[in-house]
Amino acid sequence: MDLNSIGSVAVPRNRSDLSGWRDGDAWLAGGTWLFSEPQPRLRRLVDLSSLGWQAHEVSERGLSLAATCTIAELFRLDLPASWSAAPLFAQCCRALLGSFKIWNMATVGGNVCLALPAAPMIALATALEGTCLVWTPEGAEREVAITDLVLGSQCTSLAPGEILRRIDLPLAALKRRTTFRQVSLSPNGRSGALLIGTLDSNGAFALTITASTRRPLRLMFPTLPDAAVLAISITEAVPVALYHDDVHGTPDWRRHMTFTLAEEIRRAFENEGRA
Repeated sequence: MDLNSIGSVAVPRNRSDLSGWRDGDAWLAGGTWLFSEPQPRLRRLVDLSSLGWQAHEVSERGLSLAATCTIAELFRLDLPASWSAAPLFAQCCRALLGSFKIWNMATVGGNVCLALPAAPMIALATALEGTCLVWTPEGAEREVAITDLVLGSQCTSLAPGEILRRIDLPLAALKRRTTFRQVSLSPNGRSGALLIGTLDSNGAFALTITASTRRPLRLMFPTLPDAAVLAISITEAVPVALYHDDVHGTPDWRRHMTFTLAEEIRRAFENEGRA
């Protein structure tokens, strides 16, 4: 879609070129959502792709993903064999239903900052304890957990002019076993519930709940809980008012699927332990 209110496009080459944020500006990464509907309040786009950030970096600390890393680049990423969580990346990429054009333009940072409940990059970062590096307009930076960055449906803690620079995933989280469950109302529909379970070598279990709720949640347990404990924990952690409501699913259905998928994840790990 043409954005006929845009008067200029800035092409920064370094961080100092990012100063001068004003009302009517928008950061442009992939632009797959930005160009999908009218944006009458916008006057200028600031193209972050021109900064040349390295899409991803594997290190002894874990994995760093630039905000401008595309879904296609993430999907093709060759991860160390010792990282048990590696299959989760492809699973979350596939949860972003779209053409190859979308995959090659949509970015990890854009998916997170748009803060749609169904955003699979939010689920990925939450399950793997992602920490976001945020650049401020004053030239400083701050770190914030993904669960503190995404506050609700299309609502984040980013202040005007702040930029999500990258997401850091710690090594310990990448070495955990994972189980992924996702459901939609239709075969090619937006996620109505997307849950991820992780289990570390000491038996500690965590359950990530997204898509069914308006913000991401991560429930932690010292060991794999039984069915009753898990159900009670979800009931206490997720009030009825927190379940999302839109054309992709009613709150009652999303709540039901949350409990159903959570129990599927619990049983999958339980059965692995018996094998």
